[in-house]
Amino acid sequence: MVDKLKLYGFNNLTKALSFNIYDVCYAKTAREQRDYIAYIDSQYNSERLTKILTDLTDMIGAKVLNIAKQDYEPQGASVAILIAEGSMTPAGRTQLAHLDKSHVTVHTYPEYHPETCLATFRVDIDVATCGEITPLSTLDYLISSFDSDIITMDYRVRGFTRDVNGKKLFLDHTITSIQDYIAQETLNRYDTVDINVYDSNIFHTKMMIKEIDLQNYLFKTDVYELPPKVRLEIMNNLRREMIEIFSGRNIYSN
Repeated sequence: MVDKLKLYGFNNLTKALSFNIYDVCYAKTAREQRDYIAYIDSQYNSERLTKILTDLTDMIGAKVLNIAKQDYEPQGASVAILIAEGSMTPAGRTQLAHLDKSHVTVHTYPEYHPETCLATFRVDIDVATCGEITPLSTLDYLISSFDSDIITMDYRVRGFTRDVNGKKLFLDHTITSIQDYIAQETLNRYDTVDINVYDSNIFHTKMMIKEIDLQNYLFKTDVYELPPKVRLEIMNNLRREMIEIFSGRNIYSN
């Protein structure tokens, strides 16, 4: 916000960002599947996810109150962080704090197609903040932190607050699209669609990577080791998988 709003009491608005990424790869042999699991364990373990979420918390100016994390077998992890705007300040015998405590969570989900040999890994990050802070400024950081083939984002502002004259304020910052908070350089790499419900302060954006470099989707296999026909089949399966995830419905499969 350029001009700080003058409010009557606390800012009671709740801002919720749901950020989901899908990482798709090709893993045909048992060795490649093991390599993929090892990759997932290294890239999406609870330690790294905690680092990403604590960095995000710093970026939005919130204070970490508590962290809970868990790794799973054979892969996957969950992290939950309780946050508050500002720091807790002792005053005499009374512990004072803002009432706008919020949270950041992340969960990971692996999935494997038995016929096309495509493995899809999903990361769900949810950020709920109260008061003046908003998680929208962290979108470029989140996108760059993961191998994001498909991205879906939902942003919603709930509740209302009041200015000093008692007028209700249902939104305290300007937004027409989630894309407004993503760098143009990043947007240029994706096909992007918006579905927004302005009257309800609900904003939805989904993105799908434009260019596919097949080598980036293979594990310990050189793309030129594969016959051209196999390469084309894998590329077609990758693109079809991404289009169906992006569209949210089965298009090519029965």
